[in-house]
Amino acid sequence: MTGPPAGLRMGTAQGRWVLLATVLGSGIAMLDATVVNVALERIGADLDADFSGLQWTVNAYTLTLAALILLGGSLSDRFGRRRVFVVGVCWFAAASALCGLAPDIGTLAAARALQGVGGALLTPGSLAIISASFSGPDRAAAIGAWSGLSGVAAAVGPFAGGWLVEWSWRAVFLVNLPLAALVVAVAARHVPESRDPAAPPRLDWAGTVLVAVGLGAVTHALTAAGEQGGGPAVWLSVAAGALALTAFAAVERRSRHPLVPPALFADRQFTAANATTLFVYAALGALFVLLVLQLQVVSGFSPLLAGTALLPVTALMLVFSARVGALAQRIGPRPLLTAGPWVAAGGVLLMLRIGPGAGYLGDVLPAVTLFGAGLTLLVAPLTATVLASAADRYAGVASGVNNAVARAAGLLAVAVVPVAAGLGGEDYTDPTAFAAGFRTAVLILAALLAAGGLVSAVFVRRPLSEVAPAAIARVPLERCVHCGVSGPAVHPPTQDTTAVNRHGRP
Repeated sequence: MTGPPAGLRMGTAQGRWVLLATVLGSGIAMLDATVVNVALERIGADLDADFSGLQWTVNAYTLTLAALILLGGSLSDRFGRRRVFVVGVCWFAAASALCGLAPDIGTLAAARALQGVGGALLTPGSLAIISASFSGPDRAAAIGAWSGLSGVAAAVGPFAGGWLVEWSWRAVFLVNLPLAALVVAVAARHVPESRDPAAPPRLDWAGTVLVAVGLGAVTHALTAAGEQGGGPAVWLSVAAGALALTAFAAVERRSRHPLVPPALFADRQFTAANATTLFVYAALGALFVLLVLQLQVVSGFSPLLAGTALLPVTALMLVFSARVGALAQRIGPRPLLTAGPWVAAGGVLLMLRIGPGAGYLGDVLPAVTLFGAGLTLLVAPLTATVLASAADRYAGVASGVNNAVARAAGLLAVAVVPVAAGLGGEDYTDPTAFAAGFRTAVLILAALLAAGGLVSAVFVRRPLSEVAPAAIARVPLERCVHCGVSGPAVHPPTQDTTAVNRHGRP
């Protein structure tokens, strides 16, 4: 690290300012993604959009975020974490203004893609700034405070977001501007700069471009299939995406400074944990979009009530994730990573009861509570398994890869699950048609969760002795508050007291 030493203390004025900047900065991106799901029905009605337009409103953001977030970590390490964080916040705010003023769905989707670029720049820097600014017990306390405050933001966000949507969906984006201005002012005055002098001399631009093109082409094909069927253009897009992703894998094997070190996947348990992540976060990404629409379009819930329907999930994870992490340390991750997805799948199947005239207490609450219990069982052990399966020098990048897998899973699921369920066109305006598609989608999502549990049952074997209990206990909160929206943290804390960058180097 260069610049001021990592010596800030908790309880001091500057320490509080650093926490404010990092919590609010990451919170803007997290809450925006959450609230946009609540706003989709109003966006579609106001901009006369079809269902594929709503898909792109979600996926344009997730696509650029998933493709660029590892590059964002590299830029932070090389050019300064505060600098890149501030650039990301400014970029995100400018894109938010474009979203709030968008005259049509195409402009909105393009602005959302620009938002994802800003998110990829600011998200890796949030925890990295804390890790670089504090040391020893103060670092652990700062990370805990970051997690707790982020949890409060996650709980309050749906209330504020639902209220904003009922007023105007454009306010969901425009409210980011004053918040971003506050973050920039605080960061410029109070956040110390730091960078990694051992960061790679070159950035993996080829890998970044290839993964962006690959994910974009495949997502376009899957989304277009819902409107056009399996025409030549769709298959051409699939082929282009597959070719780009294949080339990405080849480039990463040969690169001296790859975004995704192939050595990580030589570990069978790391691969299995990421496969479980793929299945689980695919289910979460699609569910959080479709359930909110089901509640509004079919069950007649207001945006406020639909947005807060999943609060029991957040509450369960905030209260019990650390305890589950400690349990995973004692009994190993396999039982929890097997049972968690299966319990969550049971909660998803209970959502078949959510239809016309559904009540919150009798129909929604039991389903989301069981679903939340399943997520609580699996998120902490899943994060810990990823960290325990990677060599110390790869600790940061291993979590970053897992983060990208989670985001890409949600991206692809939002594109393909509605197509598989027969949802498209104007179905989101027809309660009967949407309810039929939702029932099919629920079965698909439950199957994805069950598959994640099966992968863990078969391939996850090793205990978590390599990861200190304190590290396991404090990772889950930062992940659960992003659950299903932005994935796990890119810069998790490690078990020692040395600041670690995205490449796992002190």
